[in-house]
Amino acid sequence: QVQLVESGGGLVQPGGSLRLSCAPSESIIRVNAMAWYRQAPGEQRELVAVINSGGRTNYADSVKGRFTISRDNAKITVYLQMNSLKPEDTAVYYCNVDDLAYWSGSQYRRQYNTWGQGTQVTVSS
Repeated sequence: QVQLVESGGGLVQPGGSLRLSCAPSESIIRVNAMAWYRQAPGEQRELVAVINSGGRTNYADSVKGRFTISRDNAKITVYLQMNSLKPEDTAVYYCNVDDLAYWSGSQYRRQYNTWGQGTQVTVSS
């Protein structure tokens, strides 16, 4: 089963920037939409941003104008550039892919609703 590997989280001061990355653990054939979610302590997981295979994007109102989602289709990697970070952006950020396809030996397989392990983003002075 393909896993998603995230990187780039950490501690940053308010107003600072971070860039998150997410890539599959092995070679895959294609992916559909790729997204970032976040979950703060005591809160439900919420959608931050999504990008479809054609590059169309959508953002949560709380991050519009500050965060940018992008993808490298050759590397099958999704990024989240986060600028002007606020303390309320503090959360565990998760990568999600709704539909991916890969070869398992000689078998063509599809995998749905795949999540990364999460990366902590803390915005604090």
